[in-house]
Amino acid sequence: MKKLEIKNKYVLLGDEDSINIELILKSFQYLKNKVRYLLICNKNVLLKKCKIRINEIYDPISFKEYKKNELNVFNVNDVSNKKYLNILNQINIVNNLANLTKYDLITLPINKALFKKNLDFTGMTEYLGKINEKTTIMMMHGDKFSVIPFTTHINIKLIHKYIKSQKINSFLNDLFTNLDNSNYGLNFNEIKFLCYNPHCGENGTLGNEDLVLRKIIKNYKKIKGPYPADSSFNKIKDSTLFISSYHDQVLIPFKILNKKTLNLTLGLNYRRLSPAHGTAKDIINKNLADNTSYLACQLF
Repeated sequence: MKKLEIKNKYVLLGDEDSINIELILKSFQYLKNKVRYLLICNKNVLLKKCKIRINEIYDPISFKEYKKNELNVFNVNDVSNKKYLNILNQINIVNNLANLTKYDLITLPINKALFKKNLDFTGMTEYLGKINEKTTIMMMHGDKFSVIPFTTHINIKLIHKYIKSQKINSFLNDLFTNLDNSNYGLNFNEIKFLCYNPHCGENGTLGNEDLVLRKIIKNYKKIKGPYPADSSFNKIKDSTLFISSYHDQVLIPFKILNKKTLNLTLGLNYRRLSPAHGTAKDIINKNLADNTSYLACQLF
C-alpha cells in the first residue's frame, strides 16, 4: 500500500488572548503523525503557557530539523508595543512564505476590533486579498453543506446598497473563476442563491432587491433561485452551496446544522483555512475549547 504523503503547513497563532493556544495543545498528540506544521508566532508567548517542548525552526521553507514529538515554531519577534502591528507583521511574513512554498496556511482567530480601531480591516479574507492584490471570497465549508455570503462583515443597515446588478455580476464571475481554479477539491451538486427580503420580497412590495437578484440569476445556468431563506434549510441535498446576500442569513444555519466547519479563502495562490469560530475570550483557560474545527482545517 502506498504511504500517504504528509503535507507541510503553516499555522498562524493569531490572537494570544484567545483559545488558540489551547486548541494547539489539545490537538498536538492527534496531529503529530498526520501533518507537519510550523507554528508562526512570538515564541515567548508559548513559553508562558506551553507544557510541550518547543523546537525552534530557523528555515521555514525546508522545515529542516523538524521534530514531530515537539511543537515546531518559527519565531517572529515583536516589532512594536502595539499588539495589532505585531500580528500584522506575522500575517505578512506567513503570507510571503505560503506564496513561496504553496503550503497551506491555517490562521487561528483574531480579534478584529484590535485592527479596526487603527486601520481599515474588514477581516482576514479581505486583508489577504488586499496584500496579494487578489479578489478573495469567503467560503464556509461544512460536512453537510457550504455557504458564501455576498457581503461579509459590514453593518446590516448598509447591505441593501450592495444589491446592485454590477456588484452582484462581478461577484458571481469572480466566484466561478475562483471555484474553477481552486485547489481545494470542491464539487457542488447544487448552488442556490437566497432571497434578500422575507418571502422573496412578495412581488416587489417589500422592495425591489429580489427582483434584481432574480433577473441576474437567470443568466447563470449553475445557480438556482432565488429561494426564500426561511425554508431553504429544511431539506438539503449533499454538497449544496448556498449563496446569501449577507453574513448571518447563512452563517446561523451553517453553524447549527454542520458538525465539521471551516473557513476557506478562495482567490489566493495557496490554500488558506481557518476555524469557523472566534477567539472565545469568555472560555480562555477553562479547558472548554472545542478543537473540531481546527482539526478539520489541519486534515482537509
